[in-house]
Amino acid sequence: MEANRPFRWDLVRPDQLGSLLDGVEVRKPFYLEDLVRCAARVLGQSGNGDLYFVGRSVDSLFDLLSGALAATDWSSRLHQLPLSLFRGDGADFTAAELRQLRTNLAADGLAPTELMRGRPTVSVDLVYEGSTFGNLYAVLRRWIDDEHAQWDVIRRQVRFIGITSRTKTSPNTWRWQQHADWATELPASAIRNVSLHARLWSYFGDSQPKTAASFRRTRWSDHGVADPRRDERTRMALAEAVLLVESGRTPEVRRQLAELLTREPTIGERWLRELQVSLRR
Repeated sequence: MEANRPFRWDLVRPDQLGSLLDGVEVRKPFYLEDLVRCAARVLGQSGNGDLYFVGRSVDSLFDLLSGALAATDWSSRLHQLPLSLFRGDGADFTAAELRQLRTNLAADGLAPTELMRGRPTVSVDLVYEGSTFGNLYAVLRRWIDDEHAQWDVIRRQVRFIGITSRTKTSPNTWRWQQHADWATELPASAIRNVSLHARLWSYFGDSQPKTAASFRRTRWSDHGVADPRRDERTRMALAEAVLLVESGRTPEVRRQLAELLTREPTIGERWLRELQVSLRR
């Protein structure tokens, strides 16, 4: 069985775009400063791991960081994980669906043997109730058992960063991970949250144009997803994504990221200080 994933242009080396964006105009993203702050928080919470941006909701975060980290050792740490496992999409798989899903995940570097590698594997996504993370965790956990992989090692390597809609905090604030039974199987440090303004959270999750259709289970084996889309809405999404990569490359954004990293609790750790130095260069 062959792996299958939706097509997406390489926006760090966008030579393949050709004239695709001719005539498409987009303004500077109104959310750029908020996204930069969110990106710094995600990096600070990453535990020096490999970052997997799940689904499409965090495409803009992936694009900004792809530009900002392009000239650093972290450029190979960023991965898109095209996958929709929201609520019922993550349960009751057929045998064929499970085989295809595992094949796709293995191609993305998430096979059980890969999860035992040196650096943590960190999944990043917009989170409301956490069903996508829960379903992804269940898929990986079952696979680990089926392969008789070392769960005692992997449980210390698997991490999740949820980007949540910002609310006023109080002792009674609802936190998704406190209601997720599976989260108790991991160390407390394995789950972290980064808040984002509610308006932006809704924009990224609900209304932002995307460069590809949602990769739901009905499309996992559809090789048509590997064909690039060229409709007007896709071109608008692509133009916005290109602008974010270019913004990430600018000295201004890189300096801002480096400055924000100094406020992270983990700045005392060597890996984050080295990343900060790379960004300042």
